[in-house]
Amino acid sequence: MLPRVPKANVITHADRWSGVEECGWLVRLVGQARLWPAAVRVYVWRSSTGYDRAVAATAKLLAISDLHVAYDDNRAIVERLRPHNDRDWLIIAGDVGEMVGDVEWALSLLCRRFARVVWAPGNHELWTPVSDPVQLRGVARYDELVSLCRGLGVVTPEDPYPVWEPANEEPLRIVPLFLLYDYTFRPAGTNTKTEALQRAYDTGTVCTDEFLLHPNPYPTREAWCAARIEHTQARLDQLDDMRTVLVNHFPLTREPTRMLRFPEFAQWCGSVHTGDWHLRYRAAAVVYGHLHIPGMMWVDGVPTFEVSLGYPQEWRHRTGREPGTLTQIRPSAPATSGINLRRPLPQGRM
Repeated sequence: MLPRVPKANVITHADRWSGVEECGWLVRLVGQARLWPAAVRVYVWRSSTGYDRAVAATAKLLAISDLHVAYDDNRAIVERLRPHNDRDWLIIAGDVGEMVGDVEWALSLLCRRFARVVWAPGNHELWTPVSDPVQLRGVARYDELVSLCRGLGVVTPEDPYPVWEPANEEPLRIVPLFLLYDYTFRPAGTNTKTEALQRAYDTGTVCTDEFLLHPNPYPTREAWCAARIEHTQARLDQLDDMRTVLVNHFPLTREPTRMLRFPEFAQWCGSVHTGDWHLRYRAAAVVYGHLHIPGMMWVDGVPTFEVSLGYPQEWRHRTGREPGTLTQIRPSAPATSGINLRRPLPQGRM
């Protein structure tokens, strides 16, 4: 008998764990197999053990997200993060912390250790907590973080996209993104943002962004998201044919959110308008966080890595991996066996 997915005691923005290791999500999907149409896309999920191929002399492209350094145990993990060699690059896919000072502390520490650090903002960096001396909101807060990163030498979504050129693999353009979300990953049975939010409030699954992430000067978070998607797409359309590593805090496709324990939370997890970007922009890999469900999923033949550390109450329950292990994006490791899930192709998509 499969273990039972643990019951939640408190439902908050942080309590998103779906019981992936207990396979509860797989039971739900397989139970609906008779509903799947003939046209399908194949997805493969496996627990993220980190692609720890021992190539000591080779530069590695490593990634992590959701460091949440306000927690003492997480801060201690960040203090222990080290490259394999002095040529390694580190991707940080958002949610370093809520306080600007904490973000600066973590990024400055990691910049001194890694050859290059690439950062994409999460939702937590964009919060404006009342206890933060920096009380900027919305775009002004984001701009302040970009300025901070540039002062440290960290690559941001506003900078030229750097090219990672390993000795024995193809060069890749590393593309940090800042896109936000637009409430289009709605729970089943809802058709509008209003309905989706009402469902979230009714179930007690409301993201703290509703109270601390201000979209100023945009009227709404989804308006800010639309502007970011338009701005970013214009930049990406100008790129050459070099393959990319797309880095975003939120997943680019809806599918990873199917594993959320609380489906109402998906509306704060991305946008349907980026669902084909991994194909359109020639992704060799996609890196994201936010879900606090670390692992790797194949989407249309593209490996997509959820690389979050998460909160102490989450990572303490994970097995098979030391907390804070950096996920190796490149060099590539041989494909490992996994679970083949057949999912319906969205209409109008490749």
